[in-house]
Amino acid sequence: MTELRPHAADLTAAVDAARHGDEAAFNRLYLAVQPSLLRYLRMLVGSDAEDVASETWLQIVRDLHTFRGDEAGFRRWAATVGRHRAMDHLRHHQRRPSVPFPVEAMADLPAADDTAASAEQLMTTDGALSLIASLPTDQAEAVLLRAVMGLDAQSAADVLGKRPGAVRMAAHRGLRRLAEVLGVERHGRGTVTPGADPTLNEVT
Repeated sequence: MTELRPHAADLTAAVDAARHGDEAAFNRLYLAVQPSLLRYLRMLVGSDAEDVASETWLQIVRDLHTFRGDEAGFRRWAATVGRHRAMDHLRHHQRRPSVPFPVEAMADLPAADDTAASAEQLMTTDGALSLIASLPTDQAEAVLLRAVMGLDAQSAADVLGKRPGAVRMAAHRGLRRLAEVLGVERHGRGTVTPGADPTLNEVT
């Protein structure tokens, strides 16, 4: 099932109201962003995602008055803060990112663009969901930021400190890898032609 998101214009208004101390508006932002942020953090820090998310929101609350931007900008900022907190957490515990995480962390992906639509189509089975943990970190992060956080290529690139083209390529490779594995599995059941890629769209 696809996650339903509030209208972008409504959340942009909520961002502005929250900056001026509107608690109800901030709660709307939290409810809109927290589920996808938590899925992204699970890929980075595994079972510690709840703690890192709490640290992320504490920083957001502290610095919200300095934020300038719309709904998309807020999602990008939240992902950036979350990633910084996750990297700090990993350094403190001397751990590596891209730890395995439960397949349910990738459930209910929002279809924000072609990348997200491709990911949603590919990840509707438990077998496909579990494959994300085996992708290289750059591919997993690119797919998660674009499909789960709903960021465009430029915003995802800003979060990762990379060029948009590199993020598009990483997302494309990750999705294609998932499609190839699923294609092999489906072919084994006699439902798809060898080499076919019926659900993967070009990442734009």
